Amino acid sequence: MKSGIHPDYHEITVVMADGSEYKTRSCYGEPGATLRLDIDPKTHPAWTGVQRILDTGGQVAKFNKRFSGIGNIKK
Repeated sequence: MKSGIHPDYHEITVVMADGSEYKTRSCYGEPGATLRLDIDPKTHPAWTGVQRILDTGGQVAKFNKRFSGIGNIKK
């Protein structure tokens, strides 16, 4: 390896979304820094397979109101 061109590689603490933590080596921050994760593989739906549907701001209700007549054929 060439000297002087590589970033400092040191130990940091990673804190997962559930509060568990572990130590790893990284170029992030200063030696002894803490990296806090808001989303991690234990909680993110892409890895857990658990999906939650949130109706934020009434978007689902707005959709249902707007398109409620489709499919209901009146004779």
